[in-house]
Amino acid sequence: MSKWTHLVAVSVLFVAATAQAQIPRGTAKTSIGGASVSVEYGRPSLNGRDMLGKAPAGTVWRTGADKSTTFTTSADLSSGGKTIPAGSYSLFTKRVDDKTWHLIFNKQTGQWGTEHNAGQDAVEVPLEWSQGGDSAEQFTIAAKSGGLEMRWGKHVLLLPLASK
Repeated sequence: MSKWTHLVAVSVLFVAATAQAQIPRGTAKTSIGGASVSVEYGRPSLNGRDMLGKAPAGTVWRTGADKSTTFTTSADLSSGGKTIPAGSYSLFTKRVDDKTWHLIFNKQTGQWGTEHNAGQDAVEVPLEWSQGGDSAEQFTIAAKSGGLEMRWGKHVLLLPLASK
């Protein structure tokens, strides 16, 4: 490999690593009926876009940025009449129609971004969608005693959770 080719390759890797480092990671933790619940996720910015509002029906979104969002619960939980067994999952969000969203708990964890293997889906539960209030420039997940709240732009997606 020539010095020029080597310099270009190193430069490309540096730019890629720098771009990757610009997406901050966030965490959210709570306790639900004795179960420890945690979420670790990437926090993309809107930069003037309306990412969730423009997603077509049927779109499966990675629920964050870069490495998959990881949801971990120490005990079985329930949401929307479905059981989420204790364990760790990657989260994906699916837009069903204009006002209907679902959260997918996928058994494969640690994968990069949009690598969603539907064959690994453990459970899909409905989210409560609303719009309004202050706009969140960065995607944010807040853990509350009754579940999770995801905000991006003016969109708010709530995941009610209860202990089993």
